[in-house]
Amino acid sequence: MRNFKIILQYEGTRYQGWQRQDSTENTIQGKLERLLGKMTGKDFVQVDGSGRTDAGVHARGQTANFKLDTAMTAREIMDYINQYLPEDIGVIAIEEVGERFHSRLNAKGKTYVYRIWDSPVPCVFERRYVYELSSPLDVERMRSAARYFVGRHDFKAFTSTKKSRKSTVRTIEAVDIERKGQEVVITYKGDGFLYHMVRIITGTLIEVGLGERRAEDMAGLIESGTRDEAGALAPAKGLCLMEVRY
Repeated sequence: MRNFKIILQYEGTRYQGWQRQDSTENTIQGKLERLLGKMTGKDFVQVDGSGRTDAGVHARGQTANFKLDTAMTAREIMDYINQYLPEDIGVIAIEEVGERFHSRLNAKGKTYVYRIWDSPVPCVFERRYVYELSSPLDVERMRSAARYFVGRHDFKAFTSTKKSRKSTVRTIEAVDIERKGQEVVITYKGDGFLYHMVRIITGTLIEVGLGERRAEDMAGLIESGTRDEAGALAPAKGLCLMEVRY
């Protein structure tokens, strides 16, 4: 069996997230697995992603891998996949890797970007990729709050997972906030992120930017470990997985 690593992009607007589901065929993983099964004549080909993006979340650099017993070249596999994938999903790179490579287990870090359009004027052409907010944000206040999230912390207060035996401790390397005209771009770099973690932190930072929270309250919020203390879950459409690092 040969192990193939792919990097893919997708616009998540019309999909129910990355992970295959019994209740729907409309997932990124599900579409890839069915397509590879058709290509190889197998009942099932498992595709492992670096992580699960939520329904409506986009990706520019999602990584996945799958194992095939095939004589096709990597390029032939990539061409076949792209020929039959819908236009809002595309494989941009493929390579054969060692049999022990696993896109999730071997990942060392990820970069996410969240985009906010803070203007009463509609963002017509980017509306699927930004969270439109009619009130202006105070970026300096948001930057002050973001500093509290950098480092190794227990982010239990920033996940929608209610009960889990898995650790909620993660390391955030950087939270950079930049204003580009009417757009506020937040870039997150870390060793991994919990379910809804980026979107909840973003929702909390937005509340700081609107003057509804104080930046200095972030330390106590992290310490509380209580989801109800954190901010609202920011909409999925503003979030994009940019890169997975190995």
